[in-house]
Amino acid sequence: MIEELVAEVTECDFKVALETRKPKSWLKSISAYANSIGGMLLFGVDNDKHIVGLDNVQSDAEIISRLIKERITPLPHFVLSAMKEDGKDILCLKVLAGRSTPYYYRADGIMEGYIRVGNESIIAPDYILNELILKGMNHSFDAIVTDARKTDYSFTLLEATYLEQTGIHFESSDYVSFGLADKNGVLTNAGKLMADQYIVHNSRIFCTRWNGLEKGSIFDDALDDKEYEGNLISLLRNSSDFVRNNSKVRFVKEAQYRVDKPDYADRAVNEAIVNALIHRDYVLLGSEIHIDMYDDRLEIQSPGGMYDGRAIQDRDIRTVGSARRNPVIADLFHRMKFMERRGSGLSKILSESAKLPGYTEHLRPEFFSTPSDFRVVLKNVNYSLQGTNQQDNQQDNQQDNQQDNQQEMILRFCAIPQGRKEIAEHCGYKDIRHFSAYFLKPLLESGKLQMTIPDKPNSRNQKYVAV
Repeated sequence: MIEELVAEVTECDFKVALETRKPKSWLKSISAYANSIGGMLLFGVDNDKHIVGLDNVQSDAEIISRLIKERITPLPHFVLSAMKEDGKDILCLKVLAGRSTPYYYRADGIMEGYIRVGNESIIAPDYILNELILKGMNHSFDAIVTDARKTDYSFTLLEATYLEQTGIHFESSDYVSFGLADKNGVLTNAGKLMADQYIVHNSRIFCTRWNGLEKGSIFDDALDDKEYEGNLISLLRNSSDFVRNNSKVRFVKEAQYRVDKPDYADRAVNEAIVNALIHRDYVLLGSEIHIDMYDDRLEIQSPGGMYDGRAIQDRDIRTVGSARRNPVIADLFHRMKFMERRGSGLSKILSESAKLPGYTEHLRPEFFSTPSDFRVVLKNVNYSLQGTNQQDNQQDNQQDNQQDNQQEMILRFCAIPQGRKEIAEHCGYKDIRHFSAYFLKPLLESGKLQMTIPDKPNSRNQKYVAV
């Protein structure tokens, strides 16, 4: 029963008993759940999911309800249920994602809002708290009216691009109807981001082409390094050009013709940069988008995690809904045909990359998010083709033999279910992400290895077992 309950939610905490002297230890989790995607607390269960039971489940239930009403504001939507397993009583407290964010813990002379980071509930940083306030007011950063007057700035690039992309002139009334200014001619944040001048100091992209597979010193290890700032259209064009200029198009000779093989799909790169521009958190001061190019991959990192609070790596990319942090900017980009309104950008990145000659599932783009950032990783499909001589082939054969031996070790170790971290440590690897991509994925795809929770591939309780 415990496994079934845990499988229903993304976030879950276990409490052996109800703490009444220091209730903040569990009330802060309720604040964090309500401020994000919801979650569940199980009372009478230890961290190993063993049922300990509660002595007086009715009294504990009354105390839980009372303390939530007294110390969490506004009152979140929760469901408290008593259950019995193996003759022992437990309490299941489900907290739903709230609409009136932020939800605060209020007691002991303090008022604090919490969020989830990993398996912990921590005090929300100021920039996340500000975003929660906007979300609770049903406002967005880009729609907020500023103190900048439209007449003090120019919009040549916006108007020229709009005409080029749509064939329609950008009228003065469009600034109001598109949400770039109010009726008094005062710009919104979206309007400031579209001005020719650099007036939103977080509107920047740092681009670097590194020499090798890891970051180093800008002065010694960067083959190319650019910083762009200002208008979002110029950021999109300049950063796309940077990637294109630092990529190569190789070719393979076939019997009758030649097949061009670009490192990356242009459309996938464009979608990833557009996604970063319209979904990034502009409230986070001193932040910018980073594009880092390595020999084997391209990484695009933007400030601000998923708008609904859920980690992207815990979700099916093809079913992610459209929840936009900056809807005014998103609408304008859609009108200029830089993106689709239905929110299919991530799926487009996958599908466009899959069209590349030489593409395999091993080269599938990856997506990662935390509460403070979002990262897209595109793989260079030509990386394995560089320097294909006899020595390289010998090295490839050695690597293939090494991989076969490693896979056999994994399958023997997974005769009983094992976690990803335990498998990597058993094989002597510290970089779990690299280990998973090069060893676990091929075994899963071949059917030699299976997940114990296949419906939730990124569950923290996920284990792997040999078939």
